[in-house]
Amino acid sequence: MVTMQIFCEKDYDAMSRRAAQIIAAEIVHAPGCVLGLATGSTPEGAYKYLVDWCKAGLLSFRDVRSVNLDEYKGLAPDHDQSYRYFMQRNLFAHVDIRPENTRVPDGLAADPDRECAEYDAYIQSLGYVDLQLLGIGRNGHIGFNEPGDCFIRETHVVDLAESTIEANSRFFASPDDVPKQAISMGIGAIMGAKRILLAASGADKADAIYKTVCGPITPRCPGSILQLHPNVVLVADEAALSKVNAAS
Repeated sequence: MVTMQIFCEKDYDAMSRRAAQIIAAEIVHAPGCVLGLATGSTPEGAYKYLVDWCKAGLLSFRDVRSVNLDEYKGLAPDHDQSYRYFMQRNLFAHVDIRPENTRVPDGLAADPDRECAEYDAYIQSLGYVDLQLLGIGRNGHIGFNEPGDCFIRETHVVDLAESTIEANSRFFASPDDVPKQAISMGIGAIMGAKRILLAASGADKADAIYKTVCGPITPRCPGSILQLHPNVVLVADEAALSKVNAAS
């Protein structure tokens, strides 16, 4: 089993608060830090805590710079299911972060390959990420790095797995409306982060978390690559950690 710092929290709210505390501590320690941010239902609770603390004057994002993991290909930034819109609604619009210091892949880029290359170059220009927040898919994907035959290092256009499309269909009017591709930060940029915070909640993530922590390192479970990172913190609720706890 990989050695990483693991926090087992009672439920989603406790998991969210713990994750937010770790992010807030990073900002307090280094006000000009680079945060790698994630979207989806997992980080929503953590973002709410961060917003509350910022509004209370306990935290400032003024000098923080952020890069997001991914964006749906074909969705405009103001589309209500785009990840730029998600970040605005759940975090950016409610804290004092400077808009020019936030970066999300451009889902409407005329030249997606160029957008991917420029995204990697931007992350490198920042000296990589100080703290990378990750969720995990039921199939073990991190960002939108889906299971496959190899780990893809660079930011790239991804054909989304059917299981991912199915999982995300609850946010759209129908499964047919879910984009079939996304632009995702690659494994290289994720692993280049100085510290990684992996968050997970719910029994439906238990298998992915078990394979990530206890299984072999394989691109069939992209999260398993985190076993090679020297500084990973896993924050999960009891349901998500149930299989890991049973094995320990």
